[in-house]
Amino acid sequence: MDFKHVPVLYEECLEGLAIKPDGIYVDGTLGGAGHAFGIGSRLSEKGILIGIDRDKEAIKAAEKRLESLSCTKFLVQSTYDQIEDVLTQLQIDGIDGALLDIGVSSYQLDTAERGFSYRQNAPLDMRMSQTGMSAKDIVNTYSVSELNRIIRDYGEEKYSYQIAKNIVKAREDKPLETTMELADIIKSSMPAAARREKNPCKRTFQAIRIAVNSELESLSEGLQAAFEILAPGGRLVVITFHSLEDRIVKQA
Repeated sequence: MDFKHVPVLYEECLEGLAIKPDGIYVDGTLGGAGHAFGIGSRLSEKGILIGIDRDKEAIKAAEKRLESLSCTKFLVQSTYDQIEDVLTQLQIDGIDGALLDIGVSSYQLDTAERGFSYRQNAPLDMRMSQTGMSAKDIVNTYSVSELNRIIRDYGEEKYSYQIAKNIVKAREDKPLETTMELADIIKSSMPAAARREKNPCKRTFQAIRIAVNSELESLSEGLQAAFEILAPGGRLVVITFHSLEDRIVKQA
């Protein structure tokens, strides 16, 4: 499927960035380039748009989406916490604004084989960059205490210990391979009332995804990096989706 992501808070983000036509702007979470297209559309030929994403599929899709823009464009496969290194390589000293849309994209959720969704059966993956440690590695190698910490702290799941214990018990028979196997364990670890919730697996899948992609560490480091390279009067716009991200942003 095509890499598409419906940009949330689109007008609010563009208003918050207060885009100057000749300015330099970074979309640190490029995704399907929905926000980036809006930023680039407001830039003149002298303006510069820098798009960063760890997902190579996002970069490929964004190149096509943004090709009609008249501004200068640099699209880089990296992570937004490496924004200073990206700018150094581009020989750019500072920027007028940056946007971070934190979390997983709708494309990644909807593409079953990426292994983010608990609604579709697929290999356990959840890697935004498609490299490094996967969800399969975590659920099959981490101890009960490590899994409990991740699910409790990153998912704010009150049944975290029971879920962690049952994951370790299930993998004694055979390694966990698929999203549905994990989803079944999560549901069986909860009382009946909790299983009837609309999305009983959401918190645990969120937690494991955050751990796989080191999302909270990247957010803290990315915010600091963005502050360092903003020019005087520059704007940083951040979209968060849950309390863990929100807390980090507010404290920063």
